[in-house]
Amino acid sequence: MRVITQQAVGDPAVLELVEAACPEPGYGQVLIRTGAVGVNPVDAHVRSGALPMLGEPPFTVGWDIAGTVETAGPGVSAFVAGDEVMGMLALPGAGNTYADYVLASVNEIVSKPAGLTVEQAAGLPMAGLTAWQSLVGLAHLQPGQRVLVHRAAGGVGHLAVQIAKALGAHVIATASAGKHDLLRRLGADEPVDYRTRDFTEVGSVDAVFDLVGGEYGARSARIVAPGGVLVSACPQDTGLTPELITELGIRHAVTFVHPSAPDLARLTALVQAGRLTVHVDQVLSLAEAVKAHEIVAAGAVTGKLVLVP
Repeated sequence: MRVITQQAVGDPAVLELVEAACPEPGYGQVLIRTGAVGVNPVDAHVRSGALPMLGEPPFTVGWDIAGTVETAGPGVSAFVAGDEVMGMLALPGAGNTYADYVLASVNEIVSKPAGLTVEQAAGLPMAGLTAWQSLVGLAHLQPGQRVLVHRAAGGVGHLAVQIAKALGAHVIATASAGKHDLLRRLGADEPVDYRTRDFTEVGSVDAVFDLVGGEYGARSARIVAPGGVLVSACPQDTGLTPELITELGIRHAVTFVHPSAPDLARLTALVQAGRLTVHVDQVLSLAEAVKAHEIVAAGAVTGKLVLVP
């Protein structure tokens, strides 16, 4: 099979397409024939060495997968050959999804809903789980609450907008003006152009989901109502101090996304109910992984970028 690997950390050019032996599923695993692979910022952080999660190269990045079960290993009864599945694998270990065939544990995958193409399905797991685990697991978002989502047109953000709306929240969403129509279609009540308007003018909110970090953290914290919560998805630079959190009387939580078939099943239930979709911005081939990482580095992706074999 073909697989993207790297012999050193560095810029996107370190990614190489090579031939490798196809893996065999072990106990509790399935072998998935890749239909599409989601590309996420963490892929680039690991590739560059900024996040040394996988140790020294060689290794293969990628954690999101959608495809078809090729073979079910021993002890697997939930899936059989031919089943269409999707999932986020192994994080913080190696998911190895930039490949023609991928091994997955059954507790990391779910059936692909009919309402998503294979490309959309590949774009949902990591971004969707990040949003769900932040808004539901950490923020405990409730109907009628006001939530501010930063970088709302990105991979995680555009899913967070839809999840928050499905939970019954009033959704305020920051993004450039050209993305406001998309955000309204996804359920945003108040798109805010961060280039021309200070987002703190929106008034008090019950929750903030911060996908930017840095100075956005402190500015956002100051508009959270006492007793409210700010969830940071940028642990390396939240822009917050314990002293500020205490002074403001709010709660602060940091997201560390983890694989979860139950959470993923809740997301696919929203898909089936017509409450959640995935906006795929670009589809590239696996052989174009270098180009994909260059696009991610430029920071101009609306929704998701995916690779196909």
